[in-house]
Amino acid sequence: MKAPRIFLALALAMVPTALLAVATWMPMPTTVNDYELPGSQPGDLQVDIEPSNRCSSCHGFYDEEIEAHSNWAGSMMAQSMRDPVFHAALAISEQDSTGSGDLCLRCHAPKGWLEGRATPSDGSALTGMDFDGINCNFCHRMVDPAFDPLENPAVDQSILASLSNPPSEAGGGMFVVDPLDRRRGPFDLGGNFWWHDWEQSPFHQESNLCATCHDVSNPAFTRSGGAIPASTDSYDLNALDRPHPTAKKTDMFPNERTYSEWEQSSFGSGGVDMGGRYGGNKTVVSTCQDCHMPDLSGEGAAPGLGAIWRDDLPDHGFAGVNSWVPLAIHDLDLSLTLYGSSEASYVPEYLLQKSVDRNIALLQSASDLLVTTQGNQATARITNEAGHKLPSGYTEGRRMWMNVRFFNRQGALIHELGAYNTATAELDAASTKVYEAHIGPDANMAALSGHPAGPSFHFAFSNKIYFDNRIPPRGFNHANFEAVQAAPVGVTYADGQNWDETSFSIPIGTSWMETRVYHQTTTKEYIEFLRDENITNQTGQIAYDAWELRGKSAPVEMDFVGTYFEPHLSVTTFVAGQTTQLKLQSALPGATALFAYSLSGPGPTFTPYGWVDLDAPFQILPLSPINADGIAELSQTIPPRAAGVMVYLQAAEVGVQKRLSNSFAAVIQ
Repeated sequence: MKAPRIFLALALAMVPTALLAVATWMPMPTTVNDYELPGSQPGDLQVDIEPSNRCSSCHGFYDEEIEAHSNWAGSMMAQSMRDPVFHAALAISEQDSTGSGDLCLRCHAPKGWLEGRATPSDGSALTGMDFDGINCNFCHRMVDPAFDPLENPAVDQSILASLSNPPSEAGGGMFVVDPLDRRRGPFDLGGNFWWHDWEQSPFHQESNLCATCHDVSNPAFTRSGGAIPASTDSYDLNALDRPHPTAKKTDMFPNERTYSEWEQSSFGSGGVDMGGRYGGNKTVVSTCQDCHMPDLSGEGAAPGLGAIWRDDLPDHGFAGVNSWVPLAIHDLDLSLTLYGSSEASYVPEYLLQKSVDRNIALLQSASDLLVTTQGNQATARITNEAGHKLPSGYTEGRRMWMNVRFFNRQGALIHELGAYNTATAELDAASTKVYEAHIGPDANMAALSGHPAGPSFHFAFSNKIYFDNRIPPRGFNHANFEAVQAAPVGVTYADGQNWDETSFSIPIGTSWMETRVYHQTTTKEYIEFLRDENITNQTGQIAYDAWELRGKSAPVEMDFVGTYFEPHLSVTTFVAGQTTQLKLQSALPGATALFAYSLSGPGPTFTPYGWVDLDAPFQILPLSPINADGIAELSQTIPPRAAGVMVYLQAAEVGVQKRLSNSFAAVIQ
């Protein structure tokens, strides 16, 4: 049963007592004025934002590996307004605080917002190409809010001067857009370029551009504290129906600080040689674009249009971390349960899958895992190799955790930390460390909203960070992070520390253990919140159904380390007619490996090597030397007619001592 929400806001203090009884389920009496921000405003454009399909004729359909349009089309940038999680969150935000959707729509549907269709702020007036997301024309008409006559197009100075309220910084959706269709990019297209109006803009290679929508603040709250933000600051609801008094993001409540985390990292203060970890043609990376839009080689437009070959062509795939929503978009394009046919993208499923693949690859590049042991104790160190916290961005429903599985010699699981049930999407969080952030209303906001104080998914009410143990990036300095409202909460990281360690006991009888780091985009708890708290429309149920259909946001394995306490046997494949590779590792260098198999059963049978997990008779394969790394390998061809046969295998280290490996059993496919 949903708890009733009675909003006793101070703004209602003068309402007659008899009328307060009807306040149940009413939102906070905010308006879009409470969420007004500097920058371009609806009605400022003289030329509407062009739909992205106008760009595809030149920038698509010639090479999907490098072309801007195809890679963008499958990304969450293109699908930002078709995201079912966003729609569900928007509905609840509007339930909680009228007008708050305006803050969301300006970044998720900038075309509709700039052209005046984000009123009402629940997004119900958006239509057609408003669902084009963060599209080509919008991004390439963005103007640097900090004009530099040596870098920015000269016309930008007059554009900024014409604004009634120009922004003083990047962030919070405070974008500036050229009112005319003059398309900006980092390259000089030359004096003979005539396909469209253009301006050369270094801003499009700077992280400041990304800050526009990746430092998210709630302007309905104002920070109470000193001139520089501190962890002891509080955030109070403003006087209603008016803009934020300073319009500075550090005076607002910090919902997300991905850009600021980068800005205060080693990446923000200069290039870091990552050895090509993030792909592309650069090994030294610094800006957001270097990792999320790595440089490729090729032409930026279809052959015959005069584009030159370059080795710094930005990948417009916009790799992120969303592992399931792009594919859910494909389902929604077909079902049309969330939007109509004129709003559907109809992007081929394989392009959406490529986006997911890029996101998973980025996640797997973002961290390193090191596991060490001493006696019956193990320590796992997760190192953050990203340019911001790990994980970062959208705090609701995103998490990362460590999973450890312990196996005996027979391969039976004897203990597990951080177990995840794929059927129920439930995590045993109590047995492991989960990296996440928790925000929610403080005591004052709880009294105003009717919601209890503490961690909550109610974005519009959140005005306190209760916990944040996400791993900082390299170059972390606590004072600097605190000054941009991004300091850890509830945990301590030393200055310069971009890793976290967890120690745990190794159970008796462990033959080997497997340690993994997982990331999940959308937890069960969050998706159920979106479903159950929605009393406005069906978007919460639609999001839940999409999540369930696409694997319940299956966790992505970021790192894996196997730790072996005795010789360990592994097998590459078990298919009739194919060659399998038997591998023994963690053995004594210089000794000899003995591989054996049985078709009779799993033993035990007593031998000169002790009790083996094979029934007699068993066959001994040719002996193999163990190399300096403690590894021995043997290739064997499986008979073509052996499909369906159960085989039991085990290996032994023959040398100064005789040590058995784990056993392995499988049916030949």
